[in-house]
Amino acid sequence: MKKICVVITARPSYSRIKSLLTAINQNPNLELQLILGASALLERYGSVIDTIKADGFQPTEIIHMVIEGGDLSTSAKSTGLGIIELSTAFNNLKPDIVLTVADRFETIATAIAASYSNIPLAHVQGGEISGSIDEKVRHAVSKLSDIHFVATKKSKERLIKMGESIDSVFLTGCPSIDIVKTVIENSLFKDFNPFDSYGGVGNKFDPKSGYIVVLQHPVTTEYADTSYQIGQTLSAIQQLNQPTFWFWPNVDAGSDKISKSIRTYRENKKLENVYFLKNVSPEDFIKLLINSKCLVGNSSAGIRECSYIGTPVVNIGNRQIGREKGLNVIDSKYQSKQILYSVEKQISHGNFAQETLYGDGSAGINISNLLEEKSPSINKKLSY
Repeated sequence: MKKICVVITARPSYSRIKSLLTAINQNPNLELQLILGASALLERYGSVIDTIKADGFQPTEIIHMVIEGGDLSTSAKSTGLGIIELSTAFNNLKPDIVLTVADRFETIATAIAASYSNIPLAHVQGGEISGSIDEKVRHAVSKLSDIHFVATKKSKERLIKMGESIDSVFLTGCPSIDIVKTVIENSLFKDFNPFDSYGGVGNKFDPKSGYIVVLQHPVTTEYADTSYQIGQTLSAIQQLNQPTFWFWPNVDAGSDKISKSIRTYRENKKLENVYFLKNVSPEDFIKLLINSKCLVGNSSAGIRECSYIGTPVVNIGNRQIGREKGLNVIDSKYQSKQILYSVEKQISHGNFAQETLYGDGSAGINISNLLEEKSPSINKKLSY
């Protein structure tokens, strides 16, 4: 039985990989080892570990690796601490394959620790282009990886051009689309009310009357501009005056600036129709997106999940620059007037047709089968 060690370190990482965890558990020839760490353990980011446990997944190891501060140096230091802690965990667990997701600093810590431990590394969501430091990290992880599970045709082509063997790159789609497909096919989004299930801050409203969702993260390479950037979005949302669910940012450098700006604006400007949330389960997040008029911000959920749903998206700034986008996405600069105009335009348009740019909802089982099939050839490759 092959031991597959999956490392989850943040809110989006879990939603990106949940269907694969289920598929591994259901595969009689694979054993799931689950490492949880970083912001997935922190209350200020919604304690994702609680959601993971509630879904029936028990962590094999827990890694504390985040140095608080939310600035540029703490990201680098957290990466170093992650390498140390993950190396110890891998030595204890002795997995046959380590699997890492996407493009975060915890992802590259996982890749380095696994590579120097001589453990085969599988990477999900490689080959994509985006802004910020994320693209550099993603490509670096790809070069450290032995097997690649990519979401799009262009991503596969890009990795092969980067020198990865055609025999090691597999077009599987993105596992996050699997959750969307399940929620839609089972009509789980009907009559969903997040106020009944999650604590938050702000004035409640009737979700059935319509709302927008805002999710804006810091851009590491634009750290000095973080407060201005979130200020422009806050101004646009206040002028829009629509019921809004606003999610707290991730742990990247600049998160403290965003949090402070939101709190200050909320106290001084009285955002009457905005309700702030830290975290919801992957399924409930999809329900919110399905029922929303528009997603605003710079989350990759607007690019991936919303393209399959058809939810209108206003993508702000450079965090997703270069990433393949569906027809549901409008790009906007960090200007409150342009953001406001774009959101009003998207709301007026309404939902778009479904696109399968990032997969058809079968990625989890596809990757599980490939992990079972390809494990021996990977181990043979590393033994030379």
